[in-house]
Amino acid sequence: MFGKRATATLKPALAAPPAPGKPAESGKPAAAPAAPAAPKPKVSREKIDRFNELKTQLHRKLIEQLDLSRMVGDEETLREQVREVVTQLADQENTLLNFTERQRLIAEVLDETFGLGPLEVLLKDPHISDILINGPKQVFVERRGRLELTSVEFRDNAHLMHVIDKIVSAVGRRCDETCPLVDARLKDGSRVNAVIPPLAIDGASVSIRRFGRDPVTWDDYIGWKSVTQEMRDFLEACVKAHLNILIVGGTGSGKTTLLNNLSSFIPLEERIVTIEDAAELQLRQPHVVRLETRPPNIEGKGQITIRDLLINSLRMRPDRIVVGECRGPETLDMLQAMNTGHDGSLTTIHANSTRDAVQRVETMVMMAGFELPVRAIRNQFASAIHLIVQAQRLTGGPRKIVTITEVQGMEGDVITMQDLFAFEQVGINSKGKAYGHFVATGIRPGFLDRLKACGQTVDTGMFDRQILMTDDE
Repeated sequence: MFGKRATATLKPALAAPPAPGKPAESGKPAAAPAAPAAPKPKVSREKIDRFNELKTQLHRKLIEQLDLSRMVGDEETLREQVREVVTQLADQENTLLNFTERQRLIAEVLDETFGLGPLEVLLKDPHISDILINGPKQVFVERRGRLELTSVEFRDNAHLMHVIDKIVSAVGRRCDETCPLVDARLKDGSRVNAVIPPLAIDGASVSIRRFGRDPVTWDDYIGWKSVTQEMRDFLEACVKAHLNILIVGGTGSGKTTLLNNLSSFIPLEERIVTIEDAAELQLRQPHVVRLETRPPNIEGKGQITIRDLLINSLRMRPDRIVVGECRGPETLDMLQAMNTGHDGSLTTIHANSTRDAVQRVETMVMMAGFELPVRAIRNQFASAIHLIVQAQRLTGGPRKIVTITEVQGMEGDVITMQDLFAFEQVGINSKGKAYGHFVATGIRPGFLDRLKACGQTVDTGMFDRQILMTDDE
């Protein structure tokens, strides 16, 4: 799946020129400067277009000569069989390609046949977390927390639309003029959003949120200093004790990854129902029912929303309900489910802070169409949610759990909350990354007796006011 051929041959002619020579060491005579190496010429647009035209011709001939439905074997075997055919077709073409260009040509034709064309080389890079396509000629990636423009291009907008169709049709969806917005997923669980013309003015736009080959674990969180061992142990006890947990954070803060890892603490014998717009959660328990929304058909009928699935899930005898994200009227149903015997449920919402999360929930509940007073909504929230975990992407790219907050209840018309653990940012280091330290605030949660009653004992010393971990890298 993660072959090296395509990665090693991606546009080698665009390599950076050699670095200038080092200055002479002090105390030694300077050597005569060597003649500078001639920079490699950039690939002309004409040559790129000829290469793409040749690739299109080979791919067309391959489709004409080959019936993949009649070939047997796993994908790797089929790929090798097709490679032989593509190689023969390339031999028949009168081209002036060198060995490297020829191998790249064969690899890209195979990617067009079996994968997602130009995207394959990016999908094989484990360091890329996001792929952002702004029309056929501009592809950005986020690698190690930083955005960069790649040399990857699509032939034209029709080529990009073909790749989009491949992605969305694999999950039973469509993207056309009647439905120019679509959410989908890749085989590895990566989340895809596509917007096509006429909504996308400069050509189709695609955003791919990657999920790595190796899922992020709690050991990774601790190794990256995204959380402390004490915070991890506390969250495990809370999940096992059936506390309702709300995960908040902005775009790209790692909410879904955190939701995945929190769900890993759910005991194996429990029945879990997951509800998502595009299924991306990767729960490892044996008894999981995965539900996914459905968009309307071409006639505008048949839509199934998160709210529909959430209401239906209550009839499925769930021990836990995990909603990928609450973003509308389903928030009211989620709060009611948490308040009516479905403790231990988990969900996420977009918000920049715990206090913003409360306001977001109020707004989304009002979208349900019921004229509930604000105090009633806040009472629902305060009695349903026990813990709020905030994930945040800090300056320079590091993602951290910045607060773990207990929802205490109501005082008058105000929801009272207290931070149990927090990340205190100190500054920005020489690498442009935020640094600081994790602290325990010195406040003990009011539900310690509940944890104990559920057989979850925690070291109460972890709540004493102290610095738990310093991140100064």
